[in-house]
Amino acid sequence: MNLTGKRVAVLGCGRSGVAAAHLAAAHGAARVCIFDSDPEAVCSDAAVEFVPGASKEEARGYSADLVVISPGIEADKPWALAFTCAGAPIIGEVELASRYFRGRIIAITGTNGKTTTTALIEHILLQAGRSAKACGNYGYPFCEVALQKPQPEFAVLEISSFQLETVQSFRPEVAVWLNFAPDHMDRYTKLSDYYEAKLRIFENMDEQQIAIIRVGEKIPPIKPKIVEFSAYAGSGLLRYEDCCIKQIDTTVADLTGTALQQAHNAENCMAAILACRAVGLKDDEIVPALTNFEPPHHRCEFVAEQHGVLWLNDSKSTNLHSTEAAIRSQSRPIVLLIGGKDKGLDYTPLLPTMQGKVKLCVVFGQIAEQLERTLGNQHRTVRVRTVREAVDTAAKHAVAGDVVLFSPATSSFDQYKSYAQRGDDFRHSVQEKVHS
Repeated sequence: MNLTGKRVAVLGCGRSGVAAAHLAAAHGAARVCIFDSDPEAVCSDAAVEFVPGASKEEARGYSADLVVISPGIEADKPWALAFTCAGAPIIGEVELASRYFRGRIIAITGTNGKTTTTALIEHILLQAGRSAKACGNYGYPFCEVALQKPQPEFAVLEISSFQLETVQSFRPEVAVWLNFAPDHMDRYTKLSDYYEAKLRIFENMDEQQIAIIRVGEKIPPIKPKIVEFSAYAGSGLLRYEDCCIKQIDTTVADLTGTALQQAHNAENCMAAILACRAVGLKDDEIVPALTNFEPPHHRCEFVAEQHGVLWLNDSKSTNLHSTEAAIRSQSRPIVLLIGGKDKGLDYTPLLPTMQGKVKLCVVFGQIAEQLERTLGNQHRTVRVRTVREAVDTAAKHAVAGDVVLFSPATSSFDQYKSYAQRGDDFRHSVQEKVHS
């Protein structure tokens, strides 16, 4: 992409927007300006030209040659489209970075498990002596990685549907499709729109690339070679049995005692093993790195165990599929803490997974009343307002041998700025409770 003499409009003043602005400037753009529709927005880099509270008139007046959009902004809305009045194309920060990154790209998508898998692949590559950066929706903005000198050999890219909406020529060497389940219906009008956005990860791949896909996923015909895995189906090149990842009857990795031994993390582990094999690593380079890997926080994270009750923080669970996976992975009776923002989802599909595993539901947040109606017919349910009250209620009902699973199944934005802040509140509440 030749940006010499071009005017580039970057939409969104977050870290990825700032990185995109710097990358465009580094490659010859005559003028780069970051715009944000929020009049109170603040750009973290004072050296970058920035217009907060930009109007559609200002957008049209800029006469951009290229528009680079942040994933949180919808490209088909009037404000974003106003920047294209002179015929400028819209691409995302990931697309821009991919045009200047000269290393190898491993891209990971899926409704759940992306961050853990991305972090694990980076960890394995680094332990094997390769240079790698986790980036995209986790870690660094991809444009920051593309700006590095020298660039790493590998970009391990967590990529969301929002980022995939605006790809054009983006093509990973290895694409990992972990799973697909309903989510983000506050952004998409139809589930098929979300699905089609996800599928764009394969759009430009050919027979020389590899797609690593969970068994049972409904993927249309694609060009890259498909390699499958599953912890539940009993089929695929890699499968899971008795805490071990197996290929046919040979144990590839024993996860006993590691942070990856629960079934949902075992699937992330399988995907990571296959991705690293696909770029040339041998099992004796991959497997040792599994023993000392710690998953990112808020993903079935151990918080405490007192009086025989285990407390787990799964605040990253922002949809039904993630909570289903967390429930399936537990062998103890579950006190389930669930709730948060109303994203327009139907929670009835949770009921079969909960049957015989969940002894009590504690529902909280904006969605609490709906959850009480949906889950209360089949499960004992208590409604509270806050996470702290949910912890207090769980402590009163949990007994030795139980697990208190904080897996909200929706986003945090009714009461918190992020799932991380919500998970921290849960962790602090539990620690206060168990140490009081």
